[in-house]
Amino acid sequence: MEWTREMRYRPYQDYSAMDLLKLQRQAGSSPYQLHYHIHPASGLLNDPNGFNFFNHEWHVSYQNFPFGAVHGLKSWMHMSSTDLVHWQPRGMVLTPDTQYDSHGAYSGSALAKDGHLFLMYTGNHRDKDWTRTPYQLGAWMDKKGQVEKLKQPLFSKPTNISEHFRDPQLLEHNGHYYAILGAQTADDEAGHIDLWESDQLEDGWHEVGLVQISQYQMGYMVECPNLVFVDDHAVMIFCPQGLNKQVSDYQNIYPNMYLIGDNFDFDHAALINSSNTPVNLDYGFDVYASQAFNAPDGRAYVISWVGLPDTTYPTDDENWANCLSQVKELHIRDGQLYQQPVEAMRTLRIESKRYEFAGTLPMMPEPLSQQYELAMTIEKKQTGTLHLLGSQDGKHSLALHFDTKQGQLVIDRDQVGQPVATDHGTTRTIQLPEQQNLKLHIYIDHSLAEIFINDGAQVATLRYFADQNNNRIYFNQPTKVQGSLWPLSNM
Repeated sequence: MEWTREMRYRPYQDYSAMDLLKLQRQAGSSPYQLHYHIHPASGLLNDPNGFNFFNHEWHVSYQNFPFGAVHGLKSWMHMSSTDLVHWQPRGMVLTPDTQYDSHGAYSGSALAKDGHLFLMYTGNHRDKDWTRTPYQLGAWMDKKGQVEKLKQPLFSKPTNISEHFRDPQLLEHNGHYYAILGAQTADDEAGHIDLWESDQLEDGWHEVGLVQISQYQMGYMVECPNLVFVDDHAVMIFCPQGLNKQVSDYQNIYPNMYLIGDNFDFDHAALINSSNTPVNLDYGFDVYASQAFNAPDGRAYVISWVGLPDTTYPTDDENWANCLSQVKELHIRDGQLYQQPVEAMRTLRIESKRYEFAGTLPMMPEPLSQQYELAMTIEKKQTGTLHLLGSQDGKHSLALHFDTKQGQLVIDRDQVGQPVATDHGTTRTIQLPEQQNLKLHIYIDHSLAEIFINDGAQVATLRYFADQNNNRIYFNQPTKVQGSLWPLSNM
């Protein structure tokens, strides 16, 4: 079906409850549906929003167009959890129902304050000529999940910024409130992060300036900037569109990257002693628009959209698309960002069906379904291929080609199922330490694979769309390995 502009921005009230129910039934019956990750009941999911801790629970929302797998009239769908793993739907928390967000309640963040959660987001408004005006908007959510929007925008874009001005992350520091936003300068169409400050939260906002994060230009637009403090360092996570690949190599249509600094200067809008060269946050095929924040105890967590702008997926034909990653805890070791599963992921393990293995193995047990956790160590001085999601005829699999002699891992999804974004390649190459054991921690959820490499020194996330009977795990040759496999329960 060809989605026209009028169809994409048709008011929600023009759809019937039966229309939505049919879409939800279609999405729910998909063989590729996920079972322990956040996914849309129907339609399109994109950026995570409002990731925070409030009223003794974790909260996250996601961008959603409920009526098709396309970018249309966006709202926020709200989820809550007591452990960052088992998420419960709480319904639509922000809808496009004012003049300032008439064409979409776009991405934003949240801050717990005075017994409420303050939501800050970009309202997308277009006039009759389809000229866009972005507004930065505010709303209060109480402990019952009821939301009241502020009547006026918090602030509008400055004159030196184009219409691309969005995705505010709200921070509190030394009694002041700050917001960092993705921005594009109007004169040269260059990507930046813009810093704003207020002493009163609901008003009094003024621009501090464009943030100095690197000596390099960050493409033509920066989306979804997040500042988070990890082990006494300031980490900027962001999505630079159009970044020169001579600055930092990436293969996805748009990358999700990070920079590490010693600290952040809120007065002068600068990442202090920045590492300068952006590093891929995820080395897989499908991560974008991550959102990170510091919990009340100081720990840093991140959750990502598993999907990419301007990319189609096989489930589009089933009227649903994309998901969120599992939540990961962040740490810094030797100047590098590490991402690790949160402790509560262990609660999904079906311990009674755990399988342990050690020795020289050509074949491993077949899991009951494509819903499992696999942790293994491949001994050093070996080369070979680990096949996941293999078919009975041995022709189809997600292939992990490893070389622990030279230090390289190649993830190959060319033969795993229906093709996805092949214009951007079917392999991803990750450099590893030479002559060392390779530790892999892999989560499989029906159409999603998350691969943690060497305790989270690198992470590779990808979608796949394979026959659900393809569940064989094997090496292409006898391999010295040890580890464990657990089937996982549903979220």
